[in-house]
Amino acid sequence: MNSKTQGSACGCGNIHRRTFLADCGMGFTGLVLGTMLRREGMGATGSTDLWTPPDGEPHFAPKAKNVIWLFMLGGVSHIESFDPKPDVNKYGGKKIIETPYKDSLDSPFVKENLRETIAGLHKIHSTLLPMQIGHGKRGQSGIDISDWWPHLGGMADDLAVVRSMWTTDNNHGAQIQFHTGRHMLEGDFPSIGSWVHYGLGTLNENLPQFVVLGNTLGNNVEAAHGADYLGPEHAGVRLQVDPKNPLPFASPGPEVYREEQQGEFELLRDLNDLVEVEYPNDAATRARIKSYELAFRMQTAVPDIFRFKQEKESIRRLYGFDSEVTRPFAEKCLAARRLVESGVRFVQVYHGGKGGNAWDAHKDVKKNHGELCPKVDQPIAALLKDLKQRGMLEETMVVWVTEFGRTPAAQGGTGRDHHPFGFSVWMAGGGIKGGIAHGSTDEIGFHAVENRHYVTDIHATVLQQLGLDPRRLEVPGRKRLEIDFGKPITEIIG
Repeated sequence: MNSKTQGSACGCGNIHRRTFLADCGMGFTGLVLGTMLRREGMGATGSTDLWTPPDGEPHFAPKAKNVIWLFMLGGVSHIESFDPKPDVNKYGGKKIIETPYKDSLDSPFVKENLRETIAGLHKIHSTLLPMQIGHGKRGQSGIDISDWWPHLGGMADDLAVVRSMWTTDNNHGAQIQFHTGRHMLEGDFPSIGSWVHYGLGTLNENLPQFVVLGNTLGNNVEAAHGADYLGPEHAGVRLQVDPKNPLPFASPGPEVYREEQQGEFELLRDLNDLVEVEYPNDAATRARIKSYELAFRMQTAVPDIFRFKQEKESIRRLYGFDSEVTRPFAEKCLAARRLVESGVRFVQVYHGGKGGNAWDAHKDVKKNHGELCPKVDQPIAALLKDLKQRGMLEETMVVWVTEFGRTPAAQGGTGRDHHPFGFSVWMAGGGIKGGIAHGSTDEIGFHAVENRHYVTDIHATVLQQLGLDPRRLEVPGRKRLEIDFGKPITEIIG
């Protein structure tokens, strides 16, 4: 029997003789656990040339350490937020074909920017709807921002507004597309938060590295913070802004004493130590052991994040804790600051998901946005101010995004329909230039026409600032398309 044969498991596929004997030496527990780990691809195989995942170190010097990702569900109107268009007032009530912009309807971008999930569900509307709110130039930079965002307007000199975004899904699957880069018809893929989690190591052993706050539309958009083939350990961890019950699935319940649970974890740690002795070079096994320990430590660390009374009264007022209108989102924004301050890499905050897509202004954009903007404007501006005064904005990227824009033409009188052809997002901090508006849509806000950016360009910019090269975050057997990688928006990078 040659050495190669001796290193192989007889009739057992990839199980090696040494590994089998080690499992036997650990008794029945070792046999069962060893089988389970190998079934999950985690057991040692004796090979020295296996692919290994990222080591948690950036690929080059980063300019940012953390990301706070604010996602507005339903589609915010770019025309009534960060890309005001006076010409929709000038030609309001006229059909687009009656204006100088009639070619918008025949633009090749219509085909490039549209892949319908349900054919004909969202048609292209024809009669221009005037802006439903005023607008003006803000800050020394003079960025034009609507009057529905007065607090953020006051932070204009810290914002890099990107007015030339486009996507291809004109239905709410665009929520998934913005986070994964792929149309929902293509299936699930890792989200931007999971790529960050996958690529970088932890900054705090007691907290998850990818946290999700707020409600999504429903289970169909859990992929917006999922990890798919990267593995569930890289998916976002859902937390509730409630110090008494922030992580329900990790709690043993009121009937279990903490001392009893401590004993259970100590037993589990002893068993894990046995496995680690037998598989000392298996990074995946070590990761599994750490996940058990993290679950226990989080039960103490996570509730402390949401004890807002630890903050000064002036900070709570800054965020809007003194108003029933602003308090719900103020809590999430302050929690996001406390999470990154404690070492969480990526905090994804949703607004507008409970009971539907709140920003989905089909019937009356003035009523819809007029009610929603005050709920988030002050808390988001306060987040920027708070990070800045603490010296944290230099290393924390704040990204404000939404799934698509709203049509320049009217839907049902005073509403606006879904609009993937051109819309706005903004970024601040983490080495991003402030006080600039990059790219543009045409004069009625129909198409992104200058410095056009697909949604993964935002991903690429975030990864660039964190010191990550997406092409080096490879997973064998998972081919990525060129559009998946995106291109960093160099014009807004300081």
